[in-house]
Amino acid sequence: MNGSVPAFSRLALACGLMTLASAASAQVNGVGQRPYLGWSSFSQQTIDPAFLTQANMVTQSDALAASGLQAHGYAYINLDSGWQGGFDANGRPTPDLRTFPDIKALIDHIHGHGQKAGIYWIPGVEEPAVQANSPILGTPYHIQDILALPHRAGNAFGAPGESPYHYKIDFSKPGAQEYIDSVVALFASWGVDFIKLDGVTPGSYSDDLSIDNRDDVAAWSKAISRSGRPIWLTVSWAVDKDYQDVWQAYSNARRIDDDVECESRCATLTNWPRIEKRFRDLPGWQDVAGPSKGWNDLDSLDIGDGDEDGLTVDEKRSAVTLWAMANAPMYLGGDLTKLDETGKRLAGNDEVIAVNQSGKPAMQVIGGDLPVWVSDLGGGRYHVALFNMNATRAVVELPWRVLGLTGARRVRDLWRHQEQGPSTGSYRVELPGHGTQLLLVEALPGHMTPGPSTNYEAEAATLAGTAAQAACAGCSGGVKVGGLGLGAGNTVSFDHVYAPRDGAYLMRIDSLTLGLRSYLYQVNDGPFQTFNSGGGSFQLPSQSTLPVCLRKGFNQIRFGNAASYPPDLDRIVVGGTGDAALPASATYEAEAAVLGGTVTAGFSNYFSGLAKAGNIGVGSANSVTFPAVTVPTSGSYQLEIDYATKGPRTLYLVINGQAPIRLDLDGSSFDDPVAKVLDVSLKAGANTIGLGNADAPAPDLDRIVVAPRVLPAWLGASATTCQR
Repeated sequence: MNGSVPAFSRLALACGLMTLASAASAQVNGVGQRPYLGWSSFSQQTIDPAFLTQANMVTQSDALAASGLQAHGYAYINLDSGWQGGFDANGRPTPDLRTFPDIKALIDHIHGHGQKAGIYWIPGVEEPAVQANSPILGTPYHIQDILALPHRAGNAFGAPGESPYHYKIDFSKPGAQEYIDSVVALFASWGVDFIKLDGVTPGSYSDDLSIDNRDDVAAWSKAISRSGRPIWLTVSWAVDKDYQDVWQAYSNARRIDDDVECESRCATLTNWPRIEKRFRDLPGWQDVAGPSKGWNDLDSLDIGDGDEDGLTVDEKRSAVTLWAMANAPMYLGGDLTKLDETGKRLAGNDEVIAVNQSGKPAMQVIGGDLPVWVSDLGGGRYHVALFNMNATRAVVELPWRVLGLTGARRVRDLWRHQEQGPSTGSYRVELPGHGTQLLLVEALPGHMTPGPSTNYEAEAATLAGTAAQAACAGCSGGVKVGGLGLGAGNTVSFDHVYAPRDGAYLMRIDSLTLGLRSYLYQVNDGPFQTFNSGGGSFQLPSQSTLPVCLRKGFNQIRFGNAASYPPDLDRIVVGGTGDAALPASATYEAEAAVLGGTVTAGFSNYFSGLAKAGNIGVGSANSVTFPAVTVPTSGSYQLEIDYATKGPRTLYLVINGQAPIRLDLDGSSFDDPVAKVLDVSLKAGANTIGLGNADAPAPDLDRIVVAPRVLPAWLGASATTCQR
């Protein structure tokens, strides 16, 4: 999608539809005051297509009841796509009797355990019901009377043209609302407590108004109200934030992302890159969730099936922490009959569940590879989550000044149920790769100002190449800059960023994108640095704050991405007192390194920088060289190599011309990077690191990360120096 295209019409239409919903409660349908907890069938369906049967759903219900998790609030058993087999005489979906011989009995069984039952459906009308032209229950109308003309797709699964299979409903026609009422009444008669409405647009990879399911969502919500049964309504998937008011007014939650599952693109249910994607997209939605706004749905938590989940224990804990801090519905995936003790401990931690149920979704206060999320509970109490997105061990630091605090009189680790004692100045913790710490913080009296800040508008900066201004309804000044990237010269440069003294400052980036995009930015004449972002709108900015080293006086900060797609840019806001916390590690993107021989760089969605280097190996020249990997002192360092391969491949590592180190690597996909961490010796100053394989194809390369092996947290030191 071209991020530079204005979308005033989309926002205007959303506001127009909202006039129809002025009296609607933000938490509709008699439910949704807190995010729900439960289980969904879909993750397991992606690795076992025959999984969705009545017998298996009975077994899953029994397994949830036996797991002990119901005592912690897990209650929903949600059937995803595949239960339906046909349509009744009134054009309403009915179960496939071969797999669901008695869906009412199934739901009664679920209810017998004190659980709630969920079901899946889609907007519009499918081809068999259209061809049958069934009468609409309780009306003189038929299915073909309510279809939009000319015929067109009724949801994101629909095909183009007059025969889309999924047909759009025209809700201005009599009988249209009554048809949806009849479908919901049927679900309610079975005892359904939850509906996932999938393929909803704008969203679901159809981010314009060519289909437009906003009126469908309103009709489904109205039908739920008319049914007299409290039914949770989730709209899915990856819906467009430009229409947040509609999703808030008519649903209880909205999926803000695509599927978390690999769906045959890797060998497991999910993997870390698909979890990390949520970290990148959520900042664009963090301001629109809460008890009066509905909840941001991050999809299933695949944390209970051991290695089949595709995540380490630390990665599973980080996933649960993000879901909890976001106040996202927490519903497990996988097979509950295989739920292991690790999954039970992670899902059943009541202190973490209390974070999820707090009604106070967190805001990201520091972004980048060591992000910090904070939820202000009021009364000087906070939930704080610190994360390490790298595979190397790292020290994550939160200066209390960032929150306007002098310190904390109490810090409690909610995963370990341990008191950490008071903290002043900064809080630091050493985290394993892809690890987290989740805290309850009670502040000390007093207040500190974060320091002055200055806005720098992108449209007032220096634009080069294809970079151009475009209208932006939600941007500062109503203007943004798009057309960045896909060429080294397509950049925006802020040439007069002022710092009163040398030091580390905080730079807030207000950017716009639907899905993942990445900047490679450069401060003065320094190395390229990466900002991996995401979001849900090209009209409503997402905010993320990074530490940045500035010298006294005026500085230049240039944004672009030579190999791939950066977000559009609204502005940067630079502030602080010059003492911000800096990560001790440094990242070097493969696509920005020296590429030899046949090696090429290009777009790749789940990779840092939104790009990777491929066609490596089968020749000594076909290699990737990082010519200036700089460290402050000679010694041993952690080296993370992020690569991708499907099956075993060998990579040779050469540091400063020394003997090659053979790395035998493996993976299940070229779509998703995998991390390999090893200890290496580096000299003070610039080092040259080469990666290749003269004799055989090598893995694709994403990036390398260099981090100190002896971490400053052990000594109580701060990583606030701008010297490396």
